Order: sequence, then structure tokens, then C-alpha cells
Amino acid sequence: MTSARRTTPAPASGAPSHRRAHAARKPLIAGLAATAALVGAWYATAGAAPTAAPGLTPTTTTVNLPAKFPYLSAGYNNTREWTRTATAVAPNGTLRVAWPASDGIHVTPLTAAGKRSGADTIVKGAKEVGGLVAHNDGFALLTRVADTNKWKETAAALIRYTNGKQTFRTKLTGTSSNDTAPTLDGQLTWNGTKYGAYFVVHGAGGFADGHFGDKLSYVGAKGAKLSGGWSWGCSHNEGIALHAEKTGAFTSLCFDDWRSGLFVSTGIGAPDNAPVVQREQCWAGYCGGTFAGRTGDIVKSATGRYATAFASRGAASAAKNPDDSSGRGWTVKPKTSTHQVAVAFLKNRNTPAGKAIQLSNTKGVEHVNVRIAPYGKDRLLLSWESLKNAKCADGTCTGTFAGTSFRLIDWNGKFVSVTKVVGSRITGDIAVQKDGTLTWAYAPVTPSYASPLTGASPTATTLRIARLTP
Repeated sequence: MTSARRTTPAPASGAPSHRRAHAARKPLIAGLAATAALVGAWYATAGAAPTAAPGLTPTTTTVNLPAKFPYLSAGYNNTREWTRTATAVAPNGTLRVAWPASDGIHVTPLTAAGKRSGADTIVKGAKEVGGLVAHNDGFALLTRVADTNKWKETAAALIRYTNGKQTFRTKLTGTSSNDTAPTLDGQLTWNGTKYGAYFVVHGAGGFADGHFGDKLSYVGAKGAKLSGGWSWGCSHNEGIALHAEKTGAFTSLCFDDWRSGLFVSTGIGAPDNAPVVQREQCWAGYCGGTFAGRTGDIVKSATGRYATAFASRGAASAAKNPDDSSGRGWTVKPKTSTHQVAVAFLKNRNTPAGKAIQLSNTKGVEHVNVRIAPYGKDRLLLSWESLKNAKCADGTCTGTFAGTSFRLIDWNGKFVSVTKVVGSRITGDIAVQKDGTLTWAYAPVTPSYASPLTGASPTATTLRIARLTP
């Protein structure tokens, strides 16, 4: 995969004034021994923490893999990140897990209880798990495939398998649209009649030649491209989140490094007036770890509100950059040197509900891999990994792994449980089953964030399937 580093070439007409450089990325490993003191001090303004320990212990099963899974990726400054897996649930309750290997993307079928139910389907030539939708008779995968273009880069593609056979392969970038997809950092959602695919693009001609932005494409059930979405949005996009809606535009968020922060891009392609969720110092490595693995979670409540969680350094000050002649660039001074856990809410698909809430404030502790998921009818599960004794440079940190933590909050951002350090970790998309059970897949290894990742990723030959029932 590739990552962005900020540069400042002269802007092309109508195009962003920076380019995305190519770099590696991937996760980490070490010893798990942590207490609540190590995982961070938590604001009293978020509500008094209950004294009763929550029942937040996932149950797990092990699935053997027919190929080696490279479970780490090198992010900005070669920081260690988890290679993404995607877990999705079909309407009939069965599960699929997508993960990359040297021979393509594997999609493993599972029972509702998280046990293997058949052989993997291998999507040959596919390069990245950009999103997964499970159907009763198969799945749809957002991925990258070989293409012919001026940059010799891959194309984004939506691939559908039915009963073990490919039924369509729709390329979403190409010569006619002057774009490529050397990395996706994507999300794929389905509303029952159409797919929404949101991903990073690289300009290959036209006004955005050589620049990086994002693209939202809608695709019908039989693979036909539909109207709507946009061809060029956040630039660079340092983090993507997407939620399917029954009607109208799908709800979307993006971290934009030029305007520095998290924005609502729903239906508008993230132009300059996109609603601001949170200002952040957001170039390259400084913003690259905000959403875990460049992909974020959006949770929708029964009343139509939304929540997202991310790693944040906050904004001590934010102002337009006087050196940017376009008037679009912003300069943000962060509040903290390390990333803290933050949650933000939207009133509806277009409107932020006040300022983001910072839920931790621990100097010297870095918080990474921040996730959020629905937990029953009226609570939200927060998950993060902590690095104590963090040493930070150029927006990224190394440190001693201090555990994976779970904690519950309500829809006002107040705590409704104490922090619990668990043995499992979340390394990709979470499936929400009909009874509210959360299911996800991860490599059964101990994290280590003590040093950057150099060289090839280590591999695993098993996946751990975790299940947490409210």
C-alpha cells in the first residue's frame, strides 16, 4: 500500500497543491500487561466512571488459513499498522472474512458462530481489502486490480462472486476518468439495491494530473455504474468513512490534509465549504493514523444521529494558511504531542452535533487503532490500543504496547463502564449480527510498537474470530 507525504508544488488549475508520495505501511507486536493507569487518564467531564466492571470479554474461535497472511503494514514513517481484514454478515446470518495473501484476496466463509463453513474463495490478482459486503449467495469486494495507465498503477474495482463464481468485475477508475488507484484506504457499503464505494484516487490526466483525491462511486446490483457520488473530493484524503442509507446520498466522512481536519463529505464531494467535524494538524504522518488503517467507523442511532471515533491531537489554534494563495489551506497547532481518544457526533448525515469530545488526556501515552461500534440499543463500544512511554517525531510515535482497551459510552459521549483491557484486538471491519453480536477477525499475535516496521511483514497461518454479545 502507499501513503502520503506532504509536498508543496505549484497548484494546478482547480487541483490540490500537493502530491501523494509512495511509501509502505503496517502494524506491530509486543507483550500484553496493562492496567487502567497505563491506558490513559479519562476526563471527568465525560461522566463519572461506573465502579462495576463490564462484561466486555470476547469469545474466540480459531480458523486455519490455506495461505500466509501478512498481518502488518508500514504506515507513515514506517509506523506499524494492522493489515486490514474485513468481516461482514449476510442477511441469513452467515459471515465472510476477507484478507490478503500472495495469491490474491481470500474470502473465508464462516457460520454465524464464527466457524469455518467451507473453502476460501480466492480473488486472483486482487491487491487490497478495500471493503466487503456479504450476501446469502456470496459477496462483493472492493479491491485493486491490474490496469494500463501512465503511472503503471492499479485500478479500483468492485468484484461480485455468486455461488463461488465471479458474476461481475466493474472497474471504478481508468483512462476515461483520468484516475488510478495505487491504494484504496476504502469503504464499501450496500443498502439492499446499490453499493457505495469510497476510495483514494490518483490523477492520471486532466486538471488533477499527479495529485491525490478521493472518489465515491455507486454501483447497481448487477455491476452497472450509477449516477451520484463524485470524481474528486478530499485531497489528500487521510481517512475515509462511509455509511449506507436507504435513500439519498450515503453518509461520508474524510480527513483532508489540505484543509486540516475531519469533514462531512456527504453528497457534496468535500468542497471547500464541507462542514467541519474537527480541526487537526493533518498533513501526512500527522493525520495518517487518525482513523485506524485510514478507514473509520460510522455508527447510526435509532433516532438518526451518527457517531465516529478517532485518534486526535486536538487543535490549540486553527487559521487559514497565509502562504497558501488558494485560500484553502489551513494551519493547525495541536493541543497534545500524543494522540488521544476522541468521539464526534452528527445530528444527521450532513450536520456535526457540536465539537468533538476528547475522552482521554494522558501525556506520554499514544492511542492508536481507535474503533467504535454499536453495543446494544443505546450504547457504543470504544476500542483502542495504548503505547506508554511514547516517543513521537513527525506526527508518528513508537512506544511500549500497554494493552487493547474496551469501554462503553452513551450517545452523549458519557462513560457507562470502566475501561477493560482485553486479550483480543480489532484490526479491521466489524460485522454486526442480527442479535447485536459484534464479530471480527484478527491475527493471534502480541502487538509491538517499539520500532518502525522495516522489511517484509511477518505472517500468520491462523485467524482468531472474536465475538462480543451485548
